[in-house]
Amino acid sequence: MAQENLSVVLHALGDLRLENRPIPEPGPDEVLLRMHSVGICGSDVHYWQHGRIGDFVVREPMVLGHEAAGQVVEVGSAVKHLKVGDRVAIEPGVPREMDEFFKNGRYNLSPTIFFCATPPDHGNLCRYYKHNANFCYKLPDNVTFEEGALIEPLSVGIHACRRAGVALGSTVLICGAGPIGLVCLLVAKAMGASKVVITDLSPERLTMAKDLGADFQLTVKRADGAQQLAKTVEDMLGAPPHITIECTGVESSIQTAIYATRSGGVVVLVGLGSEMATVPLIHAALKEVDIRGVLRYCNT
Repeated sequence: MAQENLSVVLHALGDLRLENRPIPEPGPDEVLLRMHSVGICGSDVHYWQHGRIGDFVVREPMVLGHEAAGQVVEVGSAVKHLKVGDRVAIEPGVPREMDEFFKNGRYNLSPTIFFCATPPDHGNLCRYYKHNANFCYKLPDNVTFEEGALIEPLSVGIHACRRAGVALGSTVLICGAGPIGLVCLLVAKAMGASKVVITDLSPERLTMAKDLGADFQLTVKRADGAQQLAKTVEDMLGAPPHITIECTGVESSIQTAIYATRSGGVVVLVGLGSEMATVPLIHAALKEVDIRGVLRYCNT
């Protein structure tokens, strides 16, 4: 095993360095992994360029990366389900304590959760990384390391569609055709959505969405009104959608989501934008539209 643990470390806003760090020793319930594939998430870039996301501020050096897969090279004494050589996908969020959220299956909401590359917790964009073995999942032989790393963003789509209640025959509007919008599209179709409309400013992204199964693609412009866009979506589907999954965090897009969703439907907020947003809340209330948040994922 190599003795160097080359790591991508963010020291402060705009200060990103390659450093050799010690190879960690796994505890009884942990495994040591030789990392193979780590995706670059928008949050990694945001920490680099802005030094913070909301209340999470980079105050000391932090290894980036949380979309990851690697190979087991050392196994803790209490680990039974993994062995040296196993290829695994990493779930980056590990509860630190058995609190009420862990007990009721919503451990992603635990206020003390460890999460890779969220200050002050280190990520796994490095050669060697130790992780709780219960949050490492063995990859089938037909799944590559790269696909294993992409299970993490895919999990966001799974959790969003579960929160939305996507089911056989659902009609769905997805706002935003970036990576998370696209995985929401894939999951919605897999869960039985009959028709999916997806929106974006970029025609290239919408072309990709069409290739991945979107039934309708709507190119939006920054000057478009939220109510007019909602009417366009209704015209495309023949009726307002049952569900809207908002993946941009843009205020006007959240407004469109609320206006577009049919009475009794669900709006799920996946994208992160400004802390405060002006939205047609009374409109949502009178239509009994449920507005549901998403924090990462659990049990995916």
